[in-house]
Amino acid sequence: MSKYKGMNNIVNNTQSLEELQKLCALQQKQIAELTAKLNWFEEQFRLSKQRQFGASSKKTASEQQQLLLFNEAEKEAKVLLAEPTLETITYKRRKQRGHREMMLKDLPVETIEYRLPVEEQICSCCGGPLHEMSTEVRQELKVIPAQVKIIKHVSHVYACRRCERENITTPITTAPMPKPVLPGSLVSPSTMAFVMSHKYVQGLPLYRQEQELARIGIEISRQTLANWMLYGANRWLTLLYDRMQSFVIVSLQLSVN
Repeated sequence: MSKYKGMNNIVNNTQSLEELQKLCALQQKQIAELTAKLNWFEEQFRLSKQRQFGASSKKTASEQQQLLLFNEAEKEAKVLLAEPTLETITYKRRKQRGHREMMLKDLPVETIEYRLPVEEQICSCCGGPLHEMSTEVRQELKVIPAQVKIIKHVSHVYACRRCERENITTPITTAPMPKPVLPGSLVSPSTMAFVMSHKYVQGLPLYRQEQELARIGIEISRQTLANWMLYGANRWLTLLYDRMQSFVIVSLQLSVN
């Protein structure tokens, strides 16, 4: 009996050893998985801290493009480089002869002359009088910012003095004047066009236009500017839209026929 009992103990010990080995392998696998998860969470925590408190050294493509908008002048400027005879845009083409003169020929010209005072028109060598030998000319482009002025429409009213003297009913005649764009408003056609073009062509919001007008001393709220735009769109641009629509319809009908 003792012999069989010893054999049973060996079998039980063998089974226990196999179970322990399996348990150890399972625990090692779990430890490896937990370690990998821990490393991942630590990396995410580090990246979160870096985004929150640190300046990232790597910029996205959109961020780099936005930075270029502010650095465009510094990036493109070449102070020591003379104005070239070849104009570079996205390709090179030879400029036409006299291109600058052709570009400037229709612009108004303001001439400023510089002369020596009479008392300085004396030769520094012999003391004799100086005479005008030639001139040196330099041209510059002058950009005039938006200017605002009042257009005062004055319509004269006429009456007959003879009718006034003889107590006859006096006819009153008033010189005709253009109708206002918006009755009771300061807006003119040019002002309305200015606001609309800056809003939809230049992409300048109304609050920015309000600030721009305020800088030149004109206090007009963005609500007023919005009212002008809506009135102009509904009253005037609708007419243009309807006319263009009818023209397109007629053109399509003719092309079909």
